[in-house]
This record gives sequence, C-alpha cells and structure tokens, in this order.
Amino acid sequence: MYNPPDNIKQILDRLPESPGVYQYFNREGAIIYVGKAKNLKKRVHQYFYKDHSDYPKTQLLVKQIADLKYIVVNTEEDALLLENNLIKKHLPRYNVMLKDDKSYPSICIAKEHFPRVFKTRKIIKNGSEYYGPYSNVHTIDLLLELISELYKTRSCKLALTKENIQRGKFKVCLKYHIKNCYGPCEGLQSEEEYKKNIAEIREIIKGNSQNISDHLIKKMKKLAAEYRFEEAQKIKEKYEAIENFKSKSIVINDVLSNIDVFSYDEDEHSAYINILRILKGSIVQGYTIEYRKKLEEPKEELLAMAIVELRQRFNSNSKEILVPFELNLELKNAKISIPTRGAKKKLVELSTQNVRQYKLEKLKHAEKLNPDQRAVRILSNLQKSLQINELPMHIECFDNSNISGSDAVAVCVVFKKAKPAKKEYRKYNIKTVVGADDYASMREVVRRRYSRMIEESSSLPNLIIADGGVGQMEVIRQVAEDELKLNIPIAGLAKNSRHKTNEVLFGFPPKVIGLKATDEVFKFLASIQEEVHRFAISFHRDKRSKSQVKSELDDVKGIGEKTKKELISHFKSVKRIKNAEFSELEKLIGNNRASIIYNHFHNNLTR
Repeated sequence: MYNPPDNIKQILDRLPESPGVYQYFNREGAIIYVGKAKNLKKRVHQYFYKDHSDYPKTQLLVKQIADLKYIVVNTEEDALLLENNLIKKHLPRYNVMLKDDKSYPSICIAKEHFPRVFKTRKIIKNGSEYYGPYSNVHTIDLLLELISELYKTRSCKLALTKENIQRGKFKVCLKYHIKNCYGPCEGLQSEEEYKKNIAEIREIIKGNSQNISDHLIKKMKKLAAEYRFEEAQKIKEKYEAIENFKSKSIVINDVLSNIDVFSYDEDEHSAYINILRILKGSIVQGYTIEYRKKLEEPKEELLAMAIVELRQRFNSNSKEILVPFELNLELKNAKISIPTRGAKKKLVELSTQNVRQYKLEKLKHAEKLNPDQRAVRILSNLQKSLQINELPMHIECFDNSNISGSDAVAVCVVFKKAKPAKKEYRKYNIKTVVGADDYASMREVVRRRYSRMIEESSSLPNLIIADGGVGQMEVIRQVAEDELKLNIPIAGLAKNSRHKTNEVLFGFPPKVIGLKATDEVFKFLASIQEEVHRFAISFHRDKRSKSQVKSELDDVKGIGEKTKKELISHFKSVKRIKNAEFSELEKLIGNNRASIIYNHFHNNLTR
C-alpha cells in the first residue's frame, strides 16, 4: 500500500464521482500518465489505496506521482475522446503508445479544378480528400483500376485553371490519344462533367456503388428507349465494370450495413486491434493498429481506446459495433454487442483472422531483422511452461539405439540458443551393458557424459530432455541428481501408440505439461526429438555397416584397411564386391590384390 503525499490526499478527497480524465505529473512537472474514468473518484483512489504488488509497472508509476489534475466531462465517451487527444499531444511515458504504420496507402482526390485520383502514402492537409488507409494493397489497386477504366481521370500535374485552358496553354498527351483521358487540358471535357464523375468516384470509394449501378441501369434503359444505342452501350459497359468490381469485393450479406467490426490480440509487449468496416453488405475497409503496452493495461481498456481512435480516424458514424468480448463502454450514437451466431459472428471471426495475421507478419518481420529474437521467445515460453528458474539456452537430449541388443549405441544432441550445436554432438558405444537394456544404457551414457563435463569444468545444460517417458526421466534423475549431485531440470517426451510424440512430461513425479501439438514450444521440443532420433539411427547404421564389412573382408588375407575402404567406397556393399568381375577389381586395385579378392570369393579357384 502506498501513502500519497499531502497535496495528493487533498485532491483525492475532493474528486467528483463523475466521468472525466486524470493526469499524473512527476516532480519535474511533466505528464507521465493520462487516464479516463467513468467514476473519477473510484478510479483514481484505486491507484493510491490498492495493493499493486502483483503489478510492478503500476507500482513504479504510483511512486513517481507528485501531482495530479483532472477534467470533468459529461459522458464516458467524451472521456475516451479527451484521453485519446491528450495522449497524442503529450506522449506520456507510461501510456500505451500507438505504433502507427504510415506505410499503408490511401486514395487521394486532390483539391484541384480537375481533381486527380491517385494512391499515396503521404497525407497533406491542403483541402484534398483522403480515403483509407488500406492495409490490403490489392483492394486499393482494384479500386483505382476501376476508376481509371470508367472515368478516364487525368494523371498529369498541369494547373488546369479556366484561364490557362482558354489561352490554349496545354496540348493533349499520349493518354488522350490512347483513349485513357478525355482531354480537359484543351477544353475537350468540361469541368462540370468532370466533377460529376468525381462525385460518382467518391461514392464508389465509400462503398456506395449500388446507388451508381441503379442510376446507370435507369439511364441505360432511357437511352435505349430513345434509340440512342451507342450511348446506351457505353453506359452498359460502365455498369458491367462496376458489377465486376463488386464481385471481386468481399460480400458478406446484403442485409448487413454500416457496421464496425473489431477484434483483439496481444503478446507480451503489444496489443493489436483490427477494424473491418461493413457497408451495404461488403467489407469496404480493413485496418489494424498496434499499441505498445507500458503498464498492465487490461484488454478491455485497450480495445475501448482503439475503438474511439479508429472510428475517429475513419470518420465512422456506424450505429452498430461488433466486438469479441464484453466492454464497459457506452457510446452515444452506437450500440456495442457481442454476436454469438450467424453472419455477425462470422464477421468477428474474420476480423480476428486479420488481426492474428497482422501480428504474425510483424513477428516474422522482427525475427528477420533479429534472428535471435525467435529463439529467445521460444525459450522464454518453454521456461514459462516448465516453470524453471533459468532460460534454457543450453539443452541436451539423449537416445539409445540397438537391434536385439546388438551394436548398442547412444547419442547426445546439443541445442544452444534453440539451434543445433552439431560440433558438440556426442556418440557413445555402450560398454558395460549386455543385451537390450535401454535403462542401463541410458544410465551409463548420462554418467559418462556429465562425469566428464564435471572433470573438465565444462558448461552444464540448463535442461535435459529424455527421449521417452517416466522411466527414462527417472534413470537420468538418479544419475544426475543422486550420484553426481547436479540440479538440472529434466523433461520427457512421451509417444502414443502410433509412435508419435503427444505429451511433454516434467517434474518428479512427472506430470503432463498442457502443450498442444500446434504450440510453438511443442514443435520445438518435437524437433529436438526428431534430431536425436536421426543422429542415433545414423550412428547405429554406420556401426552395423562397419561390423558387416569387418566380418566379410577381414577373412581375406593380404588385404589391408586401405584396400577395404577403397572397395566399399567404390562398390558400396560386400555383396557387390563378391559379384564383381575380375576386370572391375583389377581396374580399381591392381592385378595382385584383385586376384586375392576374386579367388577368396570364388572358392579359391584360380581363374
């Protein structure tokens, strides 16, 4: 519990129970936090008279508060708007920070006599109209392609004033000759006609293309009735282009109109909020923002803040807002609801897909710039899942391999920073165990591995993984903990009846750690298991191969190791050596040695 200074106590005593915004100042007089409240007195009192021991960042903030001020407003919505504006203005240290990705393009209708319509990433406050931003570049390109096809707007930057055109200052360019512009620069298209086209363009961008389609149908029928078929055909082509564009848009449901859909996702450092704007049954806009978290802000507060920010940014007047979870938020002219079924629930699910995809792309981009970031994240999540004290930067995993007890071997693979450290892999021929006894083999190998590391003062692992269940884990524990007095966490990877890893075990007695097969940590542990299997099987296969070579070729007197290796390297197997023609052998190892080999495998008969 924190005991506030006297000046703050006095302010706390006279705080009203009204909606408002509060500002915290440090000793230098700088604003360090801005917050909003439905009830100022109740909310601000919580900072100073509530235990924050579970929230260290909030605890740190409260200790730095030297003064506070507040502003009373009429509604919670007004408080949200004011909070949003104050945060943008003062950028307080402990407030969430909006990471605004300004790389997304918008459509600009320039403030000009004959307005250009183009894609831009720069917002210039000169009276031009901007629509967007669009996170899906395909959507904006599709829109501009439609506009260019239908209305042939100019792309040049000429100052097309009435005076300049009348003086004949400009000449039509190639765009006019290939019929992609109507030539307003020479007065071949009137400003009045051009602005009518701009009005239609504006409606298409806003998503009101159905109104234009209806208007074009009526106009086309009227022209046809007057036998003006060429003009009617041009109108028909325009109508078909709009309908084609609509077919490429994501159509949800004609009944749904003027809805804002929000979804939320987060990680340790950021919150991600997506908005889908629905107009006349189609998604006309999709956008995701990221807030950098500074305190232990609840997701409800962050989503409420984002709703106000995004609706303000897009000048949204939607009467209906769909969200994924309950919010303590009331807006004057909009109803907030959580859909549980039907088309509206599918909209929230679609928005959720978008926000998760955005989060994934940000993560991949960050990891591309900093490859170690992914490794640290996986290991941090592994540490949390197992609840171990150290980040497992050094992991070792053991496996045995034998066939009916013959050629018994074991291996140890080493992962450092979540990546294989192949130079540190180790192979072991089992020396003290007769027959197929996996537990005894594991005991021998673990003892040899860590006894030597202790003798050489080598860096010990932060985590040992047993390729197996409870039995293997217990054998490793007995050697590492009971015999060698090492305190290293031990995990096990158990398999199902189909010989597929399905459980992660940890602790003594071992318990199942609830990791799904799709979880990144589970996949990482499974990759370690696959690697130790590969290495063990490869080693065992090599050893069997050498044994077979030894038993067959060592009986041939007068043939040394170098010749045997040369033969195996060329023929790949003893069987092929047996079946080889003398001429093949002679060509490889010479007449004398070829005679010895050939005669040995052909009952010592002379050729």
